[in-house]
Amino acid sequence: MERYKTIREAAQAWMNRFDRVPLGILKKLFQAGSEDLREITPPSVNDRVYVYWIFGRKRDCNEGKIIKRKESGADDAILYVVRLDNGEKVTIKGEDFEVIRDSVFPMWGMLWAFSEQIDNDWIESLGGLQAMADCGFRIYEQEDYQYIFGIDGAGYDFYEEHWIPLYKARGLKWHEFEEDVK
Repeated sequence: MERYKTIREAAQAWMNRFDRVPLGILKKLFQAGSEDLREITPPSVNDRVYVYWIFGRKRDCNEGKIIKRKESGADDAILYVVRLDNGEKVTIKGEDFEVIRDSVFPMWGMLWAFSEQIDNDWIESLGGLQAMADCGFRIYEQEDYQYIFGIDGAGYDFYEEHWIPLYKARGLKWHEFEEDVK
């Protein structure tokens, strides 16, 4: 792989190799009732959630934000610390809440798919799915593309907020300098 001067240049070069998937394709699959398209984005810190039950009781305040993700030592379950809107903190399992999304799909009109199988393998076996969610991507599984991912945001620097963190999470080191060189 070619070496790049800055991490931003390296992340741009990597991202430019991805397959681009217009959001309209996913919408058509969804409207057609296609069962080979499903969102698989795991919950991540800062996600807004709706809590169903806590310790067998219904709560008067059911919405909040995930502030921490941790593994339960006993049964290897993933636990989430949620700060409810009333200020109370609760620790719950993933089946006890639902992530609140503005819509079925990300707001940005373009999604991507990895063009290299090694990147798809990273998602499947090396913690890549959670890492992508932690970098702010929504991830879908689809038969033809394997994984399609998009950004649910607008009006800020996608490289700083998503692509460079994903490049780092992927463990790539195609750059000489961490910071951009002027």
